[in-house]
Amino acid sequence: MYLNVHSHYSLRYGTLSVERIVTLAAQYGIEQLALTDINNTSAAMPFVKVCREKGIQPILGIEFRDISHHFLYTGIAKNHEGFRELNEFLTRHNLNKTPLPQRAPELPNAYFIYSWDQAPKILKENEYIGIRPGQVNKLWGQPVNAMRDKLIIFAPVTINSRIEERLHHYLRAVARNTLFTKVESCDLCQSNEIMLPLQQLLKIYEQYPYLAINTQKLMDSCNMQVELSTPKNKKVFTGSRAEDRELLHRLAMEGYRSRYGNNGIALDKIKSELAVIEQLDFMANYLIVHDFAWAGKKMGFYHIGRGSAGNSIVAYCLYITDVEPIELDLYFERFLNSQRTSPPDFDIDYSWDDRPKMHEYVFNKYGAAHTALLGTFVSFKQRSVIREFSKVLGLADAEIVSFTDPSREAENRTNPHYKKIIQLMNFMGEIPNQRSIHAGGVLISEEPISYYTALDLPPVGLPTVQWDMYIAEEIGYEKFDILSQRGIGHLKTTVQMVEKNHGVKLDIHAVEKFKKDPNINANFKIGNTIGGFYTESPGMRSLLFKLCCSTYIGLVAASSLIRPGTSKSMPDYIARFHDPSKTTYLHPVMEELLEETYGIMVYQEDVLKVCIHYAGMSGSDADVLRRGMSGKWRSPQEMERVKGNFFNGAERLGRPNDVNLKVWDLVAAFAGYSFSKAHSAAFAVESYQSLFLKTYYPREFMVGVLNNYGGFYARWLYVFELQKAGADVHLPCVNMSEAEVSITGTDAWLGFTGILDLEKTYIENIPFERHRNGTFRDLEDFVKRTGITLEQCKILIRAGALRFTGKNKKILLWEVHKYVSNRPSSNQLQLFGVRKKNIVMPADLVQTEVEDAYDEIELLGFSLTLNMFELLRTSHRGDVMAKDLKNYVGQTVRMIGNFVTDKPVHTIKGQTMFFAAWLDNNGDWFDTVHFPQSFKYTPFKGRGCYLIMGKVIEEFGFASLEVIRCEILPVKDRKDKQSITKAKAALLHYRGDEAMVA
Repeated sequence: MYLNVHSHYSLRYGTLSVERIVTLAAQYGIEQLALTDINNTSAAMPFVKVCREKGIQPILGIEFRDISHHFLYTGIAKNHEGFRELNEFLTRHNLNKTPLPQRAPELPNAYFIYSWDQAPKILKENEYIGIRPGQVNKLWGQPVNAMRDKLIIFAPVTINSRIEERLHHYLRAVARNTLFTKVESCDLCQSNEIMLPLQQLLKIYEQYPYLAINTQKLMDSCNMQVELSTPKNKKVFTGSRAEDRELLHRLAMEGYRSRYGNNGIALDKIKSELAVIEQLDFMANYLIVHDFAWAGKKMGFYHIGRGSAGNSIVAYCLYITDVEPIELDLYFERFLNSQRTSPPDFDIDYSWDDRPKMHEYVFNKYGAAHTALLGTFVSFKQRSVIREFSKVLGLADAEIVSFTDPSREAENRTNPHYKKIIQLMNFMGEIPNQRSIHAGGVLISEEPISYYTALDLPPVGLPTVQWDMYIAEEIGYEKFDILSQRGIGHLKTTVQMVEKNHGVKLDIHAVEKFKKDPNINANFKIGNTIGGFYTESPGMRSLLFKLCCSTYIGLVAASSLIRPGTSKSMPDYIARFHDPSKTTYLHPVMEELLEETYGIMVYQEDVLKVCIHYAGMSGSDADVLRRGMSGKWRSPQEMERVKGNFFNGAERLGRPNDVNLKVWDLVAAFAGYSFSKAHSAAFAVESYQSLFLKTYYPREFMVGVLNNYGGFYARWLYVFELQKAGADVHLPCVNMSEAEVSITGTDAWLGFTGILDLEKTYIENIPFERHRNGTFRDLEDFVKRTGITLEQCKILIRAGALRFTGKNKKILLWEVHKYVSNRPSSNQLQLFGVRKKNIVMPADLVQTEVEDAYDEIELLGFSLTLNMFELLRTSHRGDVMAKDLKNYVGQTVRMIGNFVTDKPVHTIKGQTMFFAAWLDNNGDWFDTVHFPQSFKYTPFKGRGCYLIMGKVIEEFGFASLEVIRCEILPVKDRKDKQSITKAKAALLHYRGDEAMVA
């Protein structure tokens, strides 16, 4: 009898989870139940699954509301086709951004229910009027005989208790962005929207028994036959399975001959893999990803195939990945095994600016009805709940801030508002807050996707399903990951510049050659990797140095060791690397499995091998564990079952009990953090590609990094690296600069994009006008030809972009008033001629280097005129320089460093300590360690140069400073104090961290 049930996927409206709704229905003896969330079908498939588990017949529908959230009608699917029709109706309006009509559409396989006071006068055959519990009395005395067959029970379910009613009220206030007291009653559910036992519900309608008869008749006619567990991905790529097999074998053998020539080991491995791929019917998956790779290549795109796909030699021969699996003895079963039921994951990375075009290709190739992006849900987090609920209560900002301050917890607990909010928050559970988009997931479906979901059109502008990857997997969809990263943009841009500037066409995929290059390996060994993909962070650079990393295999290990789950094992690994005699094994089997990694689990494959060969687990159970380690499981019970199988299997094989416990602890420590070896290998391949460019074309490479908006560090650091590479870096100039950074020979010109607050119109139009009509002759010519506004021109003057005139900034800032007023644009026709202003300039307009430096810091985020050391009031540059630090191990020294970055780390006691990286006056790096006690008294105070006193320590040849004290050094003043404040604000903008601003 319940035809209008809302789950908490009716976002910021419903309060009940799907599991709770169905559990209540089962307790109340309800045998049929309709889920009709508001304008979405996010919970539809989980609802079907849970209903079947509880023996309840699921009915699916959608409650349609207009843009103001006013009820229009509820659609109920008669069958699976009806559900598709409802989804397509909602999808059409979502994608076209058109309002839903007041009258329901003509859908042959769906019913529509209107409210009593909004029903059309003439109803179609499939249309009904719902009578709410509070409306029963309205039937008294009404002429309803003519329409009695059209009247049904309509008892919405939204909440299930008084506290949930209050929670619902808060959620509606958040949704409406208004105060709790200002939420209108029409925006709220009614207090009787709870689920009652069936007999209790029917008693409300007992005077009109035909309502129950009509409702039961409608529900009995609904039959939702949905296959949940069968694979839903596109089943064939060509037209038939036989053609797929022929094409896959042909492409794999062509790639084998190209990659290997004639290698018996590789050939045997390919044949073995192809047999498994065919047996599990995953040929279409391989061919689709191969299609992605080659379509991108034809369009001139770079891609990186990473993740566990690198374990497959077939993927390597199809040029999906450049990871060669034989060299690394990669474990194919990590990627695919004969007991696996779901297709394998492929992760394909494109440059950040190429991915939209790849999405366009995929949607066009496989059809809009069969292709969609994968969605995800953002749940309410503790801090956001406190903040949002405090706002709707109308609390002051200071009080809201105090509520999220852990140090004021005891004080907050006496606050009645805080207690109220915490009570509701603890009741909420995992209520979703909003739908979003998965980082890279794309679904390619055999059937139209509308059989299982409606689609949204989020800001990226591509149709997106209304559920997440977990629901997708439950109903048989496996995603293809089409991802983006800026590192590939670095490669692409650099290769293009090298060809343009040097006439050299580089093969960036010649990775086997790069691996053997002594110059590239030498840079890895000393950590000279700034700008390099995944190798430039201070932690990674120090690890490379400590491991003397000068080989591809070493880099693969380092790429995984730096991960949070394995980083705890890092000291032991480094120690055993330098002295293998320190290696110990828990069991002889562990020695066989982990000899390569000195007895330490470094990769996900290590965990799988241990589970299968040490504990005798099946490949499918090991795969469950692997997915658990990747954060791709949701059931703690499932992991407990796998854990039990581990111990039972180890006991059957006669492994010692105490050793089993230790081995499991090692396995469990990896959960959620470790990389697959192939993933690390793919990262290492891209690291070699970027280091090849950095080694042989360092200037173009650093420009490539800048034009793809950097990497780990702030922009100024990459400009400094560009200077270190021998470039003469110039400030932006209207007669020389492009929108982005450009380089010719050793001259590099900063682009207009990097100037804070310069509008996009002028970033693009200034170089366009110069290329079209020649260089600008003077300030007046520049103003007239660009039509620039006064404020925008002043920004360019202060950034030094009009210095070609030979006049200093102060003179130009006076003169510009003669040619331009603060108007929207001088491109507009002037009705009356404007007389040139007679500007009288002061006699003494001197511009100092210090003033230039402050202008540059404010507008660019850094200064080229004076570096941070040159801005210091003191000429002292420290007692010890970074290159000599190893000579002072154990001694206390004073250094002066330009702050680059820091990393907070929590100690065992829950305190915060920091690691930091610095540059000395020579431009050399050094690292510091700040323990909680020293940092408490001498914290960082923003960007700048610091005097640092500390003890020199050394670990595996890597020297650093254990800080006792560090204080920021004063800088030279400029007369305009307001500009200093603005400069500090600019540092905040570029650093993105309020704590870093003095």
